[in-house]
Amino acid sequence: MKIHEFQARDLLASAGIPVPSAQMIESVEAAAGAYKAVTAGGGALAVVKAQVHAGGRGKAGFVRLVNSAEEATDAARFMLSNRMVSAQTGPEGIEVKKVLIAAGVDIAHEYYLAITTDRQTRRNVLIASAEGGVEIEEVARRNPDAILKQPIHPLLGLQPFEARNVAFRLGLKGKQVGQAASIMMALERLFRDKDCSLAEINPLILTPASSDQPDGRLLAIDAKFNFDDNGLFRHGDVQALFDPSEENPAELRAHRFDLSYIALDGTIGCLVNGAGLAMSTMDIVKLHGGEPANFLDVGGSASQEAVTEAFRIILSDSRVKGVLVNIFGGIMPCDRIAQGIIAAAGEVGFKVPLVVRLEGTNVEAGRALLESARASIPTLQGAGDLGDAAKRVCAAVG
Repeated sequence: MKIHEFQARDLLASAGIPVPSAQMIESVEAAAGAYKAVTAGGGALAVVKAQVHAGGRGKAGFVRLVNSAEEATDAARFMLSNRMVSAQTGPEGIEVKKVLIAAGVDIAHEYYLAITTDRQTRRNVLIASAEGGVEIEEVARRNPDAILKQPIHPLLGLQPFEARNVAFRLGLKGKQVGQAASIMMALERLFRDKDCSLAEINPLILTPASSDQPDGRLLAIDAKFNFDDNGLFRHGDVQALFDPSEENPAELRAHRFDLSYIALDGTIGCLVNGAGLAMSTMDIVKLHGGEPANFLDVGGSASQEAVTEAFRIILSDSRVKGVLVNIFGGIMPCDRIAQGIIAAAGEVGFKVPLVVRLEGTNVEAGRALLESARASIPTLQGAGDLGDAAKRVCAAVG
């Protein structure tokens, strides 16, 4: 599960990590008041940021620096009335419904700080870089030595000496080291306590030296959190942060039926049981010249109702020109899938080619059910194996 930046800032503040003053608004009329509130402490500079679950906001023009209430209002009006198009949204873009207005700060240096799980070592890891403010993937590609990694003990957590060592390696000095270590420790506790899969501050900025802060001050001015869905039952406060308007409606429908569904850009809908088999099915579709329209794993014990809903979701995508069903019956017998296909045909109909490959438990019963329903499903084709099924659906779609 993802959350918005304004929610991530609140989480950081609750953990004792310093963040500039900010307010989230949902209307153009609220922009001027929010600007005046966040700049009341001094200085006219503020930043207006679209709140969407996609990156590339700055390049798309949806992060703007402003110096007056009028400029803040104009920026909010632009963002709330235009769809944001970036490399992560696709050409159709996404609607902006929320905008963050935050106090501007002077920046002497930008750092990157994050905690995630390293699957190779099977441990959480602190990742840091003195090259913050840009995509960390770009830094890793251009200058891999700039990425610092500190493995975190699964029982003891991040230790103070480890955090200070990372701070020194980032080039921080004086009181900056203590500030950075405190932020790292707080971020690691937050990551662990909230069952996060990613906790990222980018950038963590250092302000210029001043009379009251001779070593400058570290502030988190942008943050991103992802949460492990399997741990959400423990965190009602995190569940309350979920914004369904940022999710694909079809994926939300699938979640209600315990279906694993991800929309893609192709024309061949896929219904498969098992994540590995689903990935293999998509690969073979591409091998034979087709493009998958989705990843859809109905799991090992889906009900007939869930299978019928899976077909509804696939066929609700106007880009789907054919459907490939690939079932290896185990916990889920082939005859249940066959019954689901027949039920779906009766409720939603199949106007596009439907190619079915069944193998495993009750396969003969499943094939017999489909054969008896051929008259009512004229687009149905049976396939002997996965390669044959992929060839048939790709040829039918053209």
